[in-house]
Amino acid sequence: MPIYHQLGDMPRKRHIAFRKPDGSLYPEELVGNKGFVGPSSLLYHLHRPTQVLAVKHLKDVTPEADPNPEIRHRHFKTKDVDTAQSPTLDRQVLMFNADCQISTVRPTGEDDFFYRNAQGDEMVYVSEGSGILETQMGELPFRPGDYVVIPWGILHRFRFTEHPVRLLCVESHGYIRTPKRYRNEHGQLLEGAPYSERDIHRPQNLVVHDEQGEFKVIVKKSNKLTEMTLGSHPLDVVGWDGYYYPWTFNIEDFEPKVGRTHLPPPVHQTFESDGFVVCSFCPRPYDFDPEAVPAPYNHSNVMSEEVIFYASSEFMSRKGIEYASITLHPDGLAHGPHPGRAEASIGMTHTDELAVMVDTFRPLTVARQALDFEDRNYYRSWIEEAPATTNPNIVVEEAAIMPLTD
Repeated sequence: MPIYHQLGDMPRKRHIAFRKPDGSLYPEELVGNKGFVGPSSLLYHLHRPTQVLAVKHLKDVTPEADPNPEIRHRHFKTKDVDTAQSPTLDRQVLMFNADCQISTVRPTGEDDFFYRNAQGDEMVYVSEGSGILETQMGELPFRPGDYVVIPWGILHRFRFTEHPVRLLCVESHGYIRTPKRYRNEHGQLLEGAPYSERDIHRPQNLVVHDEQGEFKVIVKKSNKLTEMTLGSHPLDVVGWDGYYYPWTFNIEDFEPKVGRTHLPPPVHQTFESDGFVVCSFCPRPYDFDPEAVPAPYNHSNVMSEEVIFYASSEFMSRKGIEYASITLHPDGLAHGPHPGRAEASIGMTHTDELAVMVDTFRPLTVARQALDFEDRNYYRSWIEEAPATTNPNIVVEEAAIMPLTD
């Protein structure tokens, strides 16, 4: 990121005695990544955060891979994915690799426990719903279009004030951050960046709980869930400061760039991590040369895999997708506009598309559970008509072939 932030009460210097009214010390806790050299925040608790009363293994959540080894363009229609209770434990894993895991969830309830991901950062795109993320650093409001970024190890709980809720979740083994090329040598976002620090929203309203008893926290580590029982309420922080905390950025605050002719996807980059980048496709004017072809040119994803979540049913180069569709265009296969889209885009003045793209630099594995809502004939959608086939190994479901007209 990083932006310095502070909330609540704290002493004038770090690591000096900070005493409660009764004379005892407020326990300190340093939270950060990469040991003691990465971004961190210093928290002051009412009670020791180390009071663990009980530990219980819940389950293994290692995703299971699609057993089919074929490489092809893929399309998952997640609009009607089943609703579930928990926004954290009931996520439907779609695809994964060593750097990230992509999932979706439509929660109808809220967790009665707190959650801590101890194996990665999380970026949660709020496609529907609003509410507050409860954290030790304060409350973080979120609304539709928000990217909610929760750093590795930050204890939190989702609270919803508006339903229905639909979340796209990207778990990252690396630190999710603003792209390096958007920042100067001091870390400040440049004037030419597509957003500024003013667009990044930080925790507010630090609520302090002075309660002792039994409080459940579920921790994800090594693709296993462990239930820990703490002896005091985890939201007992009276003050904190630093650079390590959850934050939000709304996709509507991304300022898209427009050129005389088509600009490639890197101009839409929003965040970066280790092994992937995130881009935002937003409503914008089209290219302004009268002969420009606004639709993207065909391209091959060499050393990159492209995943797009369609946050609206409009997308300039696609046919047959719908709201909440997710496509995967894998490494080494050419893809581009569907038939007729390039010609139709000439002379158009703007697009109202809204989509989130995740480009990974290592191959993705499709999860077995994603097959329940896959359009298996998506890879054939670039041909004008689907020819008959006598090959018994090719599945052609005529009703599932994507329409090639608007």
